[in-house]
Amino acid sequence: MEPAGDGGAMAAALRAAKQQLRAELRQRLRALSAAEKQRQSRLLGRKVIDHPKYQESKRIAIFLSMPDEVQTEEIIKDIFKQGKECFIPRYKPQSNHMDMLKLSSAEDMSSLALTSWNILQPSDDDTAREEALAGGGLDLIFMPGLGFDKKGNRLGRGKGYYDTYLERCMKHPRGKPYTIALAFREQICESVPVTENDVPIDEILYEDC
Repeated sequence: MEPAGDGGAMAAALRAAKQQLRAELRQRLRALSAAEKQRQSRLLGRKVIDHPKYQESKRIAIFLSMPDEVQTEEIIKDIFKQGKECFIPRYKPQSNHMDMLKLSSAEDMSSLALTSWNILQPSDDDTAREEALAGGGLDLIFMPGLGFDKKGNRLGRGKGYYDTYLERCMKHPRGKPYTIALAFREQICESVPVTENDVPIDEILYEDC
């Protein structure tokens, strides 16, 4: 028999391993120059635009970048140029709830509010936008994260927004969308500690992949 409380000890060890890796990855990202982040972001933008899954997808969810993430503005502009539908996150603070709300144009980004986390998103009283799962679901989600391994495991920022949203997607008639993570090569790890509840990413795009 396993000793009582062993599961709790394993969970605590996993949380500690995730926290340690998050600290290491934040340090790696702080060391990246703005020019290098821009260079890798442009390269990844080209990879996305040439990607068959992107080309065949009509309804796409994509994050609006924080300073330490792959910059997505050029991809968002291309989504509209190609006549696709674009959905962006609205995170609910003090929870793990997130909605994906429709952006009407690339220019529409300038109307968004800046949150206390320094993220642009539709304000709480912006009720006119379509939520992706209330309509036709999603074909593709571009995923942010702090770190990834080559098996598709993702280390987020610890809030659980995307894992919770993917669970909701699975209940939609359209099913789970294809997921692509956008990563600087400095975010690729040997191994990311995960639990059985962590949903792996279908594909990770980075410079050397």
